Amino acid sequence: MRLLLVAAGTRLPAWVNAGYEEYAGRFTSDYRLELKEIALGQRSGGDTQQAIAKEGDRMLAAIPASAYVVALQVTGKALSSEELARFLETRAQEGRDVAFCIGGPDGLAPAVDARAQLRWSLSALTLPHAIARVVVAEGLYRAVSILKRHPYHRA
Repeated sequence: MRLLLVAAGTRLPAWVNAGYEEYAGRFTSDYRLELKEIALGQRSGGDTQQAIAKEGDRMLAAIPASAYVVALQVTGKALSSEELARFLETRAQEGRDVAFCIGGPDGLAPAVDARAQLRWSLSALTLPHAIARVVVAEGLYRAVSILKRHPYHRA
């Protein structure tokens, strides 16, 4: 099963890339985590909405048509690690890839949010998009470790 992390932002600090790679590298062949970085829209002249819309267009183009889309939103549904594991198991049984979409510094494009079948909240806190990337990678690895009965998750 392919898990796509479609994330706005291409020039992130080294610690973000290292954190993401730490967890992405732990996945085995039956579950793979792939990062698709989306260039941020140009924010010159204060037209933030146009920049967000361009990011959204790029995200939608990067998502396979048959993928189950999850929008990362602070107002989304909170999931426990066990609930996330069950969600992944269901998608795997359906034979669908899952695309997890993280917006840029000004949020996720409305077009991506509209395409999403699930809105997932990592926290009631608003997290910087760079930190969200690492948290999602760890959360997905933890969920997969639950499915595989790997001792990483200690509940």
